[in-house]
This record gives sequence, C-alpha cells and structure tokens, in this order.
Amino acid sequence: MTASQPIPAPAPAPGPSPAPAGAVPAAGPTEWVLTLSCPDRPGIVHAVAGVLAALDGNITESQQFGDPGSGRFFMRVQVEARADRGELEAALAPVAERFGMTWDLDVVGRRLRTLVLVSKAPHCLVDLLYRERYQDMPVDVVGVVGNHRDLEEIAEFYGKPFHHVPVTQDTKAPAEARLRELVAQLDVELVVLARYMQILSDELCRDLSGQVINIHHSFLPSFKGARPYAQAYDRGVKLIGATSHYVTGDLDEGPIIEQDVERVDHSRAVADLVALGEDVERRTLARAVRWHAEHRVLLDDHRTVVFH
Repeated sequence: MTASQPIPAPAPAPGPSPAPAGAVPAAGPTEWVLTLSCPDRPGIVHAVAGVLAALDGNITESQQFGDPGSGRFFMRVQVEARADRGELEAALAPVAERFGMTWDLDVVGRRLRTLVLVSKAPHCLVDLLYRERYQDMPVDVVGVVGNHRDLEEIAEFYGKPFHHVPVTQDTKAPAEARLRELVAQLDVELVVLARYMQILSDELCRDLSGQVINIHHSFLPSFKGARPYAQAYDRGVKLIGATSHYVTGDLDEGPIIEQDVERVDHSRAVADLVALGEDVERRTLARAVRWHAEHRVLLDDHRTVVFH
C-alpha cells in the first residue's frame, strides 16, 4: 500500500497585494471649484474641459452663462482631481491667457475667513453664527466688530473675539484705520455688514471691492431714515423685502446678490412688520453669504451672475 500524496492548497484568488505594514494609503482626489469670466467666444467650454480631462479630472458640476448685454461669458466648474494647485494653475494659465480670463481656483468647502460688523440689531449676527456652527455655512468667523457693545455677549457665547470700535463724526477716520488693521491682522477674505449702521468710505469700498456684503430692507428709496417700517405701515405697504448686495461707494446701490419678500396686509401692526422684516433680512443675507463663500457669485459690472 502506497502512502497517499498530500493535496496541494488551492492557489489564492487574484487580487491586489496587501499594503506593507505602516504604509500610508494614497491620498484621494481633491474637489476643486473653478470660476472664470472672459469675453464670450466659441471654444471656451471645450478648452477648459480639455485641460481638466488631460489631468484626469472628473467634472461633478458645471454651469455657464453668456451675457448678451455685456458680451461676457461666465463659468463655474467643480472637478475632482488628484492634481495639486500648482499643476492645475500651470495647466489652466495658457487657456486663461488665450481667452483673456479673470479666474479663481479654490477647494470646495474651504471656509472663508470672515469678519462680521454689527451695531445693535442681533438677528443677522445670531443667524450667521448659528448657521456657521450647526448648518455648515462655509465661513470661519474670525471676529465680530461692533460700534456699540450691545452684541458683545452674543459673540462671546459663540466663542468669537469681539472688537469694540466706536464711530463718531470725530473718530470715523481712526475707526476705519482700526478696521483695516483687523482685516490685515486676521487675514480676512470676506466682510459682512450684519445690520452695521455706519457708512464705509469710498476708498475702503474700492480696496475691498467684491469682498464686502451688506443687507438692508428694500423700502429704499421710498422710506428713508428712522423707523422705515412705521413709514411703510403708514403707507399701507403690501410687500416687505430685503436686499443683500456687494458694497460700493454708491450707498446701497452695489451689485445685488439676493432679494426676498414677504406679503403683508392691513391686519399687520408695525411690530409685525418689523419682525417679518428681520426674518427676511437674516435669510436673504445668509443666502448671499453662502453663495459668495461657495464661489457661486460672479461680478458682471454693476450686476451679478449667481449660479445656484
């Protein structure tokens, strides 16, 4: 009787080799957002898409608009790619030069360093800080500046540094100089006027062009000055609205980002109008800030293109 031969073990199924102990896994792709504007002409989308495809990029979102009035073309693209910023910028630069593009590249979801300016009304500040903390608003509020101390406790509750910069007719210049210092020291990318009841100088508006967002009720220019809601009540208005816009030297006339309204009737008291107005102001400002931070707002001279 012969001894039986051992049965060989089956060959392992084909598959990737296990990583060596301690090996660092390869980094996944980064999602980038590219925004651009240029004179409109054929071939822009094809050229941009070709560059991204050559880098093995996967476009996850793309929107474009050609303005027949200004003759300019606007585009926003989100793309997943393993290429780093330097590689993307080097690849895009010849296309940008060829088409005369103004363009920007950023990481999707990066939080913009934001400074919020306030006076006494709390509703817009509270809303922005709540959305930043609990609703993934893509901003990093690095400070709150108030020309009064009324909202200092709110800033402290959310862990935000509060800077009291009082403004009077005699201190307006040094107050604005202090504001400039804070913008520089905190590396601020966006300034939000959350019911800040002071006017910025023309020079500061020019220096921060496209970086300052304001909110105000939409009764202007009909009901100016103090107690606009009481004036609106006396006139029997049927719509309450708010406008959020970029700040320019022309008071309350910068490029509009977002507007919203609430319908009212004769049964509403002045206090009702004020409450409704504050509600529409806070949500209008929040949408404008979010869209700006997500690079969805492109300037078209005195107008905006907003890619929702």
